[in-house]
Amino acid sequence: MLISQKNNCVMPEDVKNFYLMTNGFHMTWSVKLDEHIIPLGSMAINSISKLTQLTQSSMYSLPNAPTLADLEDDTHEASDDQPEKPHFDSRSVIFELDSCNGSGKVCLVYKSGKPALAEDTEIWFLDRALYWHFLTDTFTAYYRLLITHLGLPQWQYAFTSYGISPQAKQWFSMYKPITYNTSLLTEETDSFVNKLDPSKVFKSKNKIVIPKKKGPVQPAGGQKGPSGPSGPSTSSTSKSSSGSGNPIRK
Repeated sequence: MLISQKNNCVMPEDVKNFYLMTNGFHMTWSVKLDEHIIPLGSMAINSISKLTQLTQSSMYSLPNAPTLADLEDDTHEASDDQPEKPHFDSRSVIFELDSCNGSGKVCLVYKSGKPALAEDTEIWFLDRALYWHFLTDTFTAYYRLLITHLGLPQWQYAFTSYGISPQAKQWFSMYKPITYNTSLLTEETDSFVNKLDPSKVFKSKNKIVIPKKKGPVQPAGGQKGPSGPSGPSTSSTSKSSSGSGNPIRK
């Protein structure tokens, strides 16, 4: 194989079988929204001719430009849950599998330098800030991840510490909701979406107490309203005399 002969690297068995079956892989799919066709998913693995080594010349072309090794940060080394990250110098041999439409690079990494052995390979994701993120131990495992995530935009960032973007979360929730960690998705959603709790929106801290009605409300000015007859009439006009026809006043 070209990668073995030209770069003194022994190709892993699963990678060799893949290229014996097909010279690379590229599949895209689209969605239709409001009568518009929107390209969405993209699953790609470079062909043999594009399976080039990631070197300084492929990233920078200026004569005095810094090399990738100069930009490398050695502060984040191996930990209990993360293997030792790749290096841009002679300690690692790196080949690009997928350019991820400009959002990063998925790479086949030989961790032991040259001569590179097949058992020393891993699949890593290099983001735009040149930080490494471990994906899988084997090419076969990565191929399954690629298919499982349907090639959704920025799906590789689900394996980083800062996760996928809010826009990518929307695509995940629509087309692959069980792929992404749902509990993590809920926690991260708080950072960009205002959550509405209906049980608390209309709940007041201070209760309004309405007093019971004890009797009629007195009008202003101390005047009493009309009331029913309670005794003999006290009107100034009394009974009329039947004999004289003139009213008799008391």
